Amino acid sequence: MSTAQEDLTGRARLRDAAIECFAARGFGESLRAIAARAGVSAGLVRHHFGSKEELRAECDSTVLDRYRVFKNDSLNTPPTRLFTQLPASRDGGMLMVYILRSVQDGSAAGRMFVDSMVAEAVDFTADAVARGLVVPSRDEEARARFMVQQSIGSMLVNLAMRPEIQLDDFATVMDQYMADSMLPTLEVYTEGIFTDRTYLDEYVAFLATKTNPPAGLAGEAATR
Repeated sequence: MSTAQEDLTGRARLRDAAIECFAARGFGESLRAIAARAGVSAGLVRHHFGSKEELRAECDSTVLDRYRVFKNDSLNTPPTRLFTQLPASRDGGMLMVYILRSVQDGSAAGRMFVDSMVAEAVDFTADAVARGLVVPSRDEEARARFMVQQSIGSMLVNLAMRPEIQLDDFATVMDQYMADSMLPTLEVYTEGIFTDRTYLDEYVAFLATKTNPPAGLAGEAATR
């Protein structure tokens, strides 16, 4: 293997080790611990990334890319296969914990994750609407943002209420969250809660009295 190839492989190994360390222990994890997990010397971290900040920036970008692939794969996997794959997904659990830590620490990276997840949710939803899998919304971006925030909030509360679960046990984290949330989530998304349209219709009528109602409010077909 050439030196260039060795550098590329070493850089990727360090990045992946850092993602796992940050997810498992938080962003205060030392470069020495990251190097040890990667099986290299601590000096190689600075050789490849220069600083811990640059290392984290690359980890953030990689996690976002992997989340995008994970989400896309989930949407394109038939339900008959989906639920036999996701609960045991260690990689999915690691991505979930990493993103939650980023959101929880209030960093710019956390805000970037949320904004990126919302933007992707808008795209995913538009595709799902076009395919007939999801009903359209009067305000697609508002709905996507609400769903992302609900999902992140649900995960944070779920993990906070289960201190016995070790966050570095990524497969168990994913398995437990799926077991707790999947049925009620699918029930709400598929069957709804209210038995009639009264509250929605009254709120839509109320919004119509405002000077600047939300864009797309006239899309009454969205709820029929």
